[in-house]
Amino acid sequence: MTERVAVVGSANVDLVVDVSRQPHGGETVLGGEVRRSPGGKGANQAVAAALAGGVETTFLGAFGPDDGADFLLASLTKAGVRTDLVSRVDSATGTAFIMVSPDGENSIVVAPGANSLLSLASAQLERIAAADVVLAQLEIPLEAVTAAAAARRSGARMVLNAAPSRPLPDLELDVLVVNEHEAADLAGTTGTPEELARILQQRAPAVVITLGAAGCVVAEQEIVHLPGFQVSSVDTTGAGDTFCGVLAAALAEGRPLREAAERAGAAAALAVTRPGAQSAVPTVAEVAEFATGGNAR
Repeated sequence: MTERVAVVGSANVDLVVDVSRQPHGGETVLGGEVRRSPGGKGANQAVAAALAGGVETTFLGAFGPDDGADFLLASLTKAGVRTDLVSRVDSATGTAFIMVSPDGENSIVVAPGANSLLSLASAQLERIAAADVVLAQLEIPLEAVTAAAAARRSGARMVLNAAPSRPLPDLELDVLVVNEHEAADLAGTTGTPEELARILQQRAPAVVITLGAAGCVVAEQEIVHLPGFQVSSVDTTGAGDTFCGVLAAALAEGRPLREAAERAGAAAALAVTRPGAQSAVPTVAEVAEFATGGNAR
């Protein structure tokens, strides 16, 4: 593995409970047993880049002085992610509370904890400068995202998954990845995915809008819709993160954006057939077999 991805982002302990349906405001719904699993957009994407993307990956995030940090670091290490430059801060490790309904849809509340204290030191900035692709999200301070974008070397690509939605300053980006809701928020208007992608190209020269089971829209010189793969969904938690991590890995390998998005879509489709976030990430061999196996789209 020679290609390098540096993921700057969040890590959370996911507390997941199955529910018969998502509750309405002010309503209590009884759920099943609580499952504890490793998550967080940044950590999920790092696992996906390393395990499903097959490239050398470093995770740069912040953890608290608790067993949640040890739990998360063990998962990252098992996936082959480098964690030698993570930060330890005086705040609880991030936690996400997730409700999953029978159709695989989820609702998530995140208590960011240590993630909100992430600040990149010189050694971390040096690792970023050595990467072919830098991948970040918005569950961490914007100052860390800005510093990561500024630290990348000439020729490296900055990929931002602008999630969750929040006001975004001007950043020098190469690829912007959002879902439909985030695209509308960032564009400040509604429209078709293709229309939103064209507007968002004012933010980045290349834009990918993920559409869940419907695939994704990829915008560079032209705008194309890549259809999704037909699978039986079990849990959509982390599917978007799997997409982003594999997309970054494929770009680090030198693949064109459209091809990278095809591979990322295959990985995300496999991920929704399994429960959990990091535990659902497929291997690079599984992704390759699925992507070329004539699966219905």
